[in-house]
This record gives sequence, C-alpha cells and structure tokens, in this order.
Amino acid sequence: MQYAIARSGVPSPQALRRWARAAASDITLTIRVVGVREAQALNHRFRRRGYATNVLSFTYGRTGDIVLCHPVIAREAREQRKSVRAHYAHLVVHGALHVRGYEHDDKASAKRMEAAEVRVLGRLGFGDPYTVE
Repeated sequence: MQYAIARSGVPSPQALRRWARAAASDITLTIRVVGVREAQALNHRFRRRGYATNVLSFTYGRTGDIVLCHPVIAREAREQRKSVRAHYAHLVVHGALHVRGYEHDDKASAKRMEAAEVRVLGRLGFGDPYTVE
C-alpha cells in the first residue's frame, strides 16, 4: 500500500487488500492512492490522455500496480449516488482483473470483465456496480 495523499476518506489498507485478493489472489499487487496531479501525469504518460482517471493498472508478469485517484473516485461516487467504499471496491476489483489479463476493448471482452466484476463484488457483499438505482 502506498499513499501519495492524506488517507482521510480512503478505505482502510486491509479493505483495499481484501478486495484486491478477491479478484487476483494469485498475483502480487501494489496499490497506490494518489491525487489528481499524479493520476493525470500517469494517464498522460502511459495512455496519452490529458486527464486524471479513477484507476490505472500496470502489469509486470505475475505482479502489477493499481493506481487509484481519490478525488476522482470520491466525485464519481457522489455523482453515481453510491458510497465511496463501494466505488473503491469496484475499482480495486476492476484494476486487479486488468492485471490478471481481463480487458474491455470490445463488447464481448467488456461483457466477460463486467460479469467477473459483478461476481467478485457479490462475494464481497457489494451490489452490481453497473445497475442504476
């Protein structure tokens, strides 16, 4: 666990680890929680996009990094009327699945990845993040 921002409002390290393990117990992951500036710089450098995104994943064989941008996650949770905790859980699982090789580049791969996310999140006690209530 790495924090490049104050931890206020961020789920506990234990929760973040538990959510990551639920999706990718066979992979060693580093989770880093960052602010907008670092998320934007990483997104620009590695994806050629000039904005801060909620989650970025990097894979290195059987290890990987998940970078979570707290301000974006908190804003999205408010906009989507869900708890910050539930949104973090979804994005940690999403990032871990990317490290395991899941993608959402086309409809078929997106459907497989979303189904895996819903399955893992359900086991963790969270609802379907794609259902609008």
